[in-house]
Amino acid sequence: MTTANQLQALKKFTTVVADTGDFRQIAAYAPQDATTNPSLILKAVQKPEYAPLLADTVAAHRGKPLDEVMDHLLVRFGVEILSLIPGRVSTEVDARLSFDTAATVARAVRIIDLYRAQGIDAGRVLIKIASTWEGIQAAAELERCGIHTNLTLLFSFCQAVACGQARVQLISPFVGRIYDWYKKSAGASWDEQGSSGVNDPGVRSVRQIYNHYKKFGIATEVMGASFRNLGQITALAGCDLLTISPELLSELAASDAPLPRQLDAEAAQAMDLPTVSYDEAGFRFALNEDAMATEKLAEGIRAFCADTLKLEKLMLAA
Repeated sequence: MTTANQLQALKKFTTVVADTGDFRQIAAYAPQDATTNPSLILKAVQKPEYAPLLADTVAAHRGKPLDEVMDHLLVRFGVEILSLIPGRVSTEVDARLSFDTAATVARAVRIIDLYRAQGIDAGRVLIKIASTWEGIQAAAELERCGIHTNLTLLFSFCQAVACGQARVQLISPFVGRIYDWYKKSAGASWDEQGSSGVNDPGVRSVRQIYNHYKKFGIATEVMGASFRNLGQITALAGCDLLTISPELLSELAASDAPLPRQLDAEAAQAMDLPTVSYDEAGFRFALNEDAMATEKLAEGIRAFCADTLKLEKLMLAA
């Protein structure tokens, strides 16, 4: 009897998602779902094998507004990814709309319409939106219309609580970026060993969110994201979903070390946890009080905006 590798073991109690725009890498790891973002698409289109996809999309929609051509490109990648996986793909709304609820809703509806025009059922698409107050309200409106969302750039408990209140389909707390902030903040006093595994600040954040959701019967799915090492992944085994880069998927597949479940819904339901809710003022204050989350949310939006601009330049040159 062969021993299951860590990737196979993880799939027994967590839905594994591929975090990449490079759809040629996806099939090797047989993930259920896949996620993309502007940075991953930018990285992919600069590879020679994807250059024709960019050129073809631009040529087919030449003369249309650049934002519309961009959505066609994102959907093109999404359709290719969906041909390789049984589940869902996440496609991101332009991060420059992160503080505009109405514009985010309109852009999300257009992306879903483009998928439908390609014969893709809307149930196989999650619209990724930054977890600002405005983004969360846009997601609430979209969910009421039957368009499912993935709230990204999520770094704080208050963001997760507000997403649960909005009944969003899924959230993506960013484990690695939380870890990065605390490590940088600690400087020379950082204790790598003492801040690893279940003591990793990013892991602790996801565990708190997961336990809160399961305790109070919140249906929103928790998908840990942005991993820096295998220890962060194995410490969250049992989370609803984990979105993992091809590099770390490869490491999991190469390891046969034991991988026990770490998060459990039944255990969470037995915990003594306080009820928490936020209105807009409470949300903004709680986020403001969390320096890490405030800084990483702003930084993440800026980075996605910068990569979107780079993508637009490539499209203009195609």
